[in-house]
Formats: sequence, C-alpha cells, structure tokens
Amino acid sequence: MIAVEQLVRYVRSSATTASLSIAAASALGRLSREGPYRLTELARAERVSQPNMTQLVTRMERAGLVRRVADSSDGRGVLVQATETGLEVFRQRRTEHAEALRELVEELTGPEQRAVKAALPALARAIQQRQARS
Repeated sequence: MIAVEQLVRYVRSSATTASLSIAAASALGRLSREGPYRLTELARAERVSQPNMTQLVTRMERAGLVRRVADSSDGRGVLVQATETGLEVFRQRRTEHAEALRELVEELTGPEQRAVKAALPALARAIQQRQARS
C-alpha cells in the first residue's frame, strides 16, 4: 500500500494551478462536483470541525474560490458554493492530475499499462459502492 500513498502524493504534487492546501482542494472539489453545501454539512462531509471549516471557507472566499449565498429553502441558512474561478481552478487541477497519471502510466511496460487501466476503474467502482453504503 506504500505504492498507493506514493502515487497519491505524486499526483497531488503535480498540480501547479493555485497553491491550495489538501483541505482546500478537497473542499473545493466536493463543492465543484456536488454543488453548494451548508457550512456545517461541508465540515461533516470533509471530516473537520466547524471552526476549522469556517476558517478554510473564509480563506477560500478571500481568494475568490467560493462564496456564501442565502439558502433559498431556508432564509436563515447560508450555503457555500464554488465560484466560476473556483470551478476553473478545480477543472485545471483535475486536468493536471490526470496528465501526471497518464505520463506515469506511459512509462510502464505494455502489460503493466493494461493492468493499471483495468485496475483504476475497478478501484473507482469499489470506492463509489462504499460511499453509497455510508
């Protein structure tokens, strides 16, 4: 499993778009994929305390990556949503990650490439199934 840790570290370090912390990149990714969240729900989903998420969202807001908007279903509630800039940063980082992985796979032998290309979708499927159960 050390190989997985090395792979994740390598792919994460390949992103040069916007110097985001791992926590900021994760929260921005969630908002980009899933849409607006209440601050408390975003903290819970990201497994951080609400005060930490509040600080993170404030920093991301200052950077123009997210904004707070009124919750139309509850006038007292506030949602955090990715801005167009935030969405673009997310897309660029995802492209950079994919490119880093593609370049890495290209360095493998043919049989190794086929094995990786078969394994990655299987792992993604397993992750989605686990997430659906929780």
